[in-house]
Amino acid sequence: MKTQHIIHFGQSQNMSNVEDNSVDLIITSPPYPMIEMWDEIMGKQNPEIATAFTNNNPSLAFELMHIELDKVWKECYRVLKDGSFLCINIGDATRTINGNFALYNNHSRIVNYCSSIGLTNLPNIIWRKQTNAPNKFMGSGMLPCGAYVTLEHEYILIFRKGGKRDYKNPDTKQSRRESSYFWEERNVWFSDLWDLKGTKQKLTKSATRERSAAYPFELPYRLINMYSQKGDVVLDPFMGTGTTTQAAMLLGRHSIGYEIDKMLSSIIQENIESLNTYEMNKMIKARYDKHIAFVNERTISNGALKHNNAHLNCDVMTAQESDLRLNYVKSINKLYELPITYEIDYEILSDMTKIPITDGALF
Repeated sequence: MKTQHIIHFGQSQNMSNVEDNSVDLIITSPPYPMIEMWDEIMGKQNPEIATAFTNNNPSLAFELMHIELDKVWKECYRVLKDGSFLCINIGDATRTINGNFALYNNHSRIVNYCSSIGLTNLPNIIWRKQTNAPNKFMGSGMLPCGAYVTLEHEYILIFRKGGKRDYKNPDTKQSRRESSYFWEERNVWFSDLWDLKGTKQKLTKSATRERSAAYPFELPYRLINMYSQKGDVVLDPFMGTGTTTQAAMLLGRHSIGYEIDKMLSSIIQENIESLNTYEMNKMIKARYDKHIAFVNERTISNGALKHNNAHLNCDVMTAQESDLRLNYVKSINKLYELPITYEIDYEILSDMTKIPITDGALF
């Protein structure tokens, strides 16, 4: 099995390189309206945004920013197949403008628009971002009536285009079975509250900005497992540093990324190429080892499990896990410079207890 991963640099309001009804899953985190670090980028999309701030009109600035995002969500609707999913990581914003501190509800604005164009909003996930900050409150300290609660969570909005995905083709049915997940993973992933640590935001090598809005690898890793299967196409219209692409590579999905900032090209490629075959296979092996630890603990407390996965040579909780296959990465190759394109080659090993020995080199 092989997958391809294509990176485009340009505005995602017009993803003309992507055909209608060709994408199986979209995972992204856009610039957050009313977060100051994104003012300049969003102002370049529409100069009226900067004018609204100059005129102390935050409500207008908020709406104009979302109108630019609306264009992307409309494109997402176009490229999604029926039965496929759009997952948007977004946080609400607080900001003081002209002495007035207020909350700006980004998540509800996006839900309203995406629902209006025909996407179905499914139960969303609250990502509770772990923090060690000692002073998390805002306002007047210990005195009442002047403090505000802090935002310690973001949303992962889940939308589906059309009804449930059809599985009439024998090949897609088999791919679905091979893309199943472990019972214990399901119990964590399909909760509507995720406790995940944030990721490093500092861009030490960027020539255009100092911070990113990257989410942790675990976030797209879970969503790709939950809402797609091997061989599917995953799109990220706000690619950033490439986290979604890296997760798609690991999990045997094709990917497409759009990024407006060409100066991030070297960072994206460096992040992808740092995931050499050995490092990727260590993560696959860690998933397997974690399941074996679960099986051993469960067997001690509840007795032997009733089902077995012959491909992985291990017990599983349910019959639906019996066809799950974990593919090791055989090679990572860069095919083209324009657009930047990588190809991943995978192999299925009979012994999951051993990581394939490589020198860690990409090419």
